[in-house]
Amino acid sequence: MALSESVSQTKKQSRFVHRLKRDLFKNKIIYFMALPVMAYYIIFQYVPMYGTTIAFKDFSPMKGILGSSWVGMQHFTDFFKDVYFGRILINTLLISLYNIIFGFPAPIILALLLNEVRKNVFKRFVQSVTYLPHFISVLVLCGLIVDFTSRNGIINDFLAFMGMERITMLLKPELFRTIYVSSNIWQEVGWGSIIYLAALAGIDQDLYEASTIDGAGRFKQMLHVTLPGIMPTIIILFILRMGSMMNVGFDKIFLLYNPITYETSDVISTYVYRKGILEANYSFSAAVGLFNSIINFVLLVATNKFSKKVNETSLW
Repeated sequence: MALSESVSQTKKQSRFVHRLKRDLFKNKIIYFMALPVMAYYIIFQYVPMYGTTIAFKDFSPMKGILGSSWVGMQHFTDFFKDVYFGRILINTLLISLYNIIFGFPAPIILALLLNEVRKNVFKRFVQSVTYLPHFISVLVLCGLIVDFTSRNGIINDFLAFMGMERITMLLKPELFRTIYVSSNIWQEVGWGSIIYLAALAGIDQDLYEASTIDGAGRFKQMLHVTLPGIMPTIIILFILRMGSMMNVGFDKIFLLYNPITYETSDVISTYVYRKGILEANYSFSAAVGLFNSIINFVLLVATNKFSKKVNETSLW
């Protein structure tokens, strides 16, 4: 019996190797084109994972990773007991939540609106105008935001025209999240709509004709044909978005925030920067970064599992 199972297993392995060789030969060009991508992820994503061990060590650059002594979960404990833990966690979650609530539906709405436009000239104009902000560098974008929200900026000019008081908006903690999220929407709404427009183009036009025969107007067609047609795309992108929920953009916040607005703008990424770079506490910042990644992973797996259970659409 054991010999029979061994022979069967050997045959299966042989067939697998044969199929693998045949596939490699047949699609060698495709595999060759994939090599740079695989090399990138191996070199810059997987190899650096070894460095996460410093989160469990008292890392010293002089001793190196192997020579540094183990401290176990000490850095994680210190982070959870830190006086700023609650503030940066809440800020990170709130900014991400606002981005999801207001930012995630924005490109979907824009794509649906553009799908209803029949004049191609106007449609291409709107697409071009909404795409352009995506290509503005973060540094330039933040410079524009600082100018627009300054006391003598265009937004304050409008407020003064309406009879309201001029204020330096980036010095008001209560306005920081609004400025951050709204500028994110302005910058990414056009670019984010591209994938939804592509999904809309794949919807069978016969469905629209059938709904028209049944008496459905444009709005009902959008509700019962268009939205269900792009729903799998929306769900997949939402799952991916949940997997990066804790990754609030460091560059933009770093360029816009200041000590006065720390209470609403300081997030995990900026906290890691101050601890790791400015204070040279590498092990502590690595522990905080690892905690952030673990939360993202848990959210990704949980959202994917929930989606698969509810509507059978998932990443895996």
